[in-house]
Amino acid sequence: MSTSDLPNSGNLAFVEALFEEYLTDPAAVDEDWRRYFDGLTRNNGATRYIAARPTFEARSIFNPAGNGGGNGASIVEAEARQDRADQMVRAYRVRGHMIAHIDPLALPRPDCPELDPKYYGFEEGDMERPFSSRTIQGPNVRTLSEILERLWNTYCRFIGVQFMHIDDLDVRHWLQERMEGTENRISLSRDDQVRILTHLTDAVIFEEFIQKKFLGAKSFSLEGAESLIPLLDMAIENAADSGLGEIVIGMAHRGRLNVLANIMGKSPRHIFREFEERDAEARLGGGDVKYHLGWANDWVTAKGKSAHLALCFNPSHLEFVNPVAMGRLRAVLARRGDKTLSDGLCILIHGDAAFAGEGIVQETLNLSQLEGYRVGGTLHIIVNNQIGFTTSMSDARSCPYATDVAKMLQSPIFHVNGENPEAVAQVVTMALDFRRTFRRDVFIDMYCYRRRGHNETDEPAFTQPIMYQAIRERKSVRKGYLEHLLELGGVTADEADKITQARREHLEHELSAVKDQLGPRKKSVLSELWSAYKGGPDASVPTVETSIPRAQLVTLLEAQTRVPEDFTPHKTIKRLLGQRAEMAADKRPLDWATAESLAFASLLVDGVTVRLSGQDSERGTFSHRHAVLHDVHDGQTYTPLKNLAADQGRFEIYNSPLSEAGVMGFEYGYSIASPDALVMWEAQFGDFVNCAQVIIDQFLTSAEDKWHSLSGLVLLLPHGLEGQGPEHSSARVERFLQLAAEDNIQVVYPTTPAQYFHVLRRQVVRSWRKPLIVLTPKKLLRLPEASSTLDSLAVGGFRRVLADDVETSDVERILLCSGKVYYDLAERRKQLARKNVAIVRLEQYYPIRPEHFDAALRPYADGTPMYWVQEEPENMGAWHYLLVNFGRQFLGRFPFKGIARRASASPASGFSASYKIEQEMLLERAFGDAPKAC
Repeated sequence: MSTSDLPNSGNLAFVEALFEEYLTDPAAVDEDWRRYFDGLTRNNGATRYIAARPTFEARSIFNPAGNGGGNGASIVEAEARQDRADQMVRAYRVRGHMIAHIDPLALPRPDCPELDPKYYGFEEGDMERPFSSRTIQGPNVRTLSEILERLWNTYCRFIGVQFMHIDDLDVRHWLQERMEGTENRISLSRDDQVRILTHLTDAVIFEEFIQKKFLGAKSFSLEGAESLIPLLDMAIENAADSGLGEIVIGMAHRGRLNVLANIMGKSPRHIFREFEERDAEARLGGGDVKYHLGWANDWVTAKGKSAHLALCFNPSHLEFVNPVAMGRLRAVLARRGDKTLSDGLCILIHGDAAFAGEGIVQETLNLSQLEGYRVGGTLHIIVNNQIGFTTSMSDARSCPYATDVAKMLQSPIFHVNGENPEAVAQVVTMALDFRRTFRRDVFIDMYCYRRRGHNETDEPAFTQPIMYQAIRERKSVRKGYLEHLLELGGVTADEADKITQARREHLEHELSAVKDQLGPRKKSVLSELWSAYKGGPDASVPTVETSIPRAQLVTLLEAQTRVPEDFTPHKTIKRLLGQRAEMAADKRPLDWATAESLAFASLLVDGVTVRLSGQDSERGTFSHRHAVLHDVHDGQTYTPLKNLAADQGRFEIYNSPLSEAGVMGFEYGYSIASPDALVMWEAQFGDFVNCAQVIIDQFLTSAEDKWHSLSGLVLLLPHGLEGQGPEHSSARVERFLQLAAEDNIQVVYPTTPAQYFHVLRRQVVRSWRKPLIVLTPKKLLRLPEASSTLDSLAVGGFRRVLADDVETSDVERILLCSGKVYYDLAERRKQLARKNVAIVRLEQYYPIRPEHFDAALRPYADGTPMYWVQEEPENMGAWHYLLVNFGRQFLGRFPFKGIARRASASPASGFSASYKIEQEMLLERAFGDAPKAC
């Protein structure tokens, strides 16, 4: 017999086991194997085999002396059968989910021939053959029928699992052992079963009550997906019992009221009052619909462990809350000093159509394992209604599952039938065990349905008549589970009726109490954290000094010029460090990057956390920041701002992935849990901020008005027309100014490093917390005229308007401007020797009030023509905002017109030469005898 006829080494244990059976009872093994073993014993092979067992070698059985290989054909056939069986086992692990009974509606699914034993050449007579089952937990030998039964029970009942895309063999084996060892079933105690029934009852009765008492009102019912409530209950119990202290939840509107009432602990009377809208006059122009609101509470488990729960506020823009929730949790863990990210859990609840359709999902998943954005693994729950608004699955995605985008991560996806609460319990346990072990995201795709239309007034049968015929015929998941428990004798009908009656009575009591005074809302961790900070009107905020002593500035700057003795920076960086040493010695003026680093350093030594993330932020898009230095020999890094003092604040700076909405959303979430920190997001170019417009519109600028939620997030947006084309010129300041109202945001365009220094410090030193949008420089980063002295950082603070120093009696024209164009105007005035033109700089666009201009404009005579000069086209920039707010008579004293590029659909020309021509025309108009103005 040749070596090619031998079984592979992985099957030797199987052969040994068969031979042991043969020695005990020859009739117990298959006929082919019996003939083979008969030949071995006749040739005395058994003696050699038994003697060699501790160091078993294949040749001691398969090529004994004198055995000419007469039984080789039988062995090859047996080995081929085993190989086919192994292929089938793998197919069930890879494809078993495709035929699993995960859809309560049993809608048609594609066939999967690889799961049919006949596909591998097996017939009925093979079902009782023994095979090696060494890769399945339990006995090493099973009959084919036993193997199939275990695989079917594990992968094809009410749970389907996708995990074979995971590259790490140890992770796959971990999952296989836990699933196949239990056949993907969980053993629940009677108390567990009653708890599930109770939560299903809570969910069902709440929805029924809402429909009866508030007929026709929108609530975005959870009906058809009520298993979400026991799912969340089990997940939170599991997490809290394992020691997690903070759980942050993000979800859309469907089922949110049910979650608020039955998981978050929001009193139903609060919810009912929101249905009645009794406070309408007090909410004019503000507030939000009830199914967008957040809540916070403390959870105590059955074992007495506690955790803090926070449900994030959420707009109708589905999935955009995902990075916000993650950022919020990351900030809480950082505040607790949890460097392992092991004390919290982020739960994100998705809809199937949104999870497959919204790009923010991929952006958020991509943050999962990145150093600057990890949260220790997120639990994703997809409430799979198998439909969008009216859009069927076949129109909603190009892949089999709504969760297929999740396969970009090395994580399992558990598809589960939402009508089987005990299967749901199994996947919750598995999912959290996996997350706890591997610190990765994990996904539960709970198949269910939407019993009503997109909202309660919608008729779904217009577009899905077949699906909704099937839905109308289905009993509720609570009723189905109750029948199951009654059959098992785990609960009596009387017990179930008492649970139902108690829930109804509780809701009736809560409804009757709506007319009474509502109890106080429980303060969340964030509300306590924010107690020292406020929002509201800008006029109520006192001016603060943001300067620091000159000697401290020198010390902080010198500390940033030193590197360890064994660290070799790039030669250009060495020169940069030398230049900063000269700045500390007052031999060189401060540039923008140095002023920024001094702002950061001054806050850090006061114990403030400073966090900055964005595209290329460590070095800076324009190679100016160099906050993280790299050794040219070994690539090791050194961050001077992390080495200022032993008791300094935490400095975090991260190069983000190429994502705007996801990362900005994360930093926004971080900021709402860090009122005392300087949290910043930076765009590579300001133009790219429009990729995050949803975060800006729905969270950043409107959260205070809608949800009374404050944020101090800073956006750093490089801005300015410099001939770099339409996509590298404009941060679209006009959009921020259009969103500006009720002192909701701050928009600044500083023209000096000192102003930049002071505005960053002001953001932390003041107790007033509003988002800050900073239009940051590009050309000015290295423009000698755009520099500052150490003294300008050591006195005063940020000034919203910068006055000119020309002789006021000669002024015949006032040019009001912001940003880079100031230096172009100042240079042209110098060339023309036009001392009769004053140039006043508007450093803060918003909030701005007339009194902020008083000092700068008081010296000029009434009636002096004033022109707003901007680089942006007439229909962009700040011109129309200023015109609306100040009119054609600025402060009632100065005739007011605008000078800008002509209105354009594009922010800037794509040709550098064209830019220069346009800029020259702009300057000529600004200083012309009769400027053409808008």
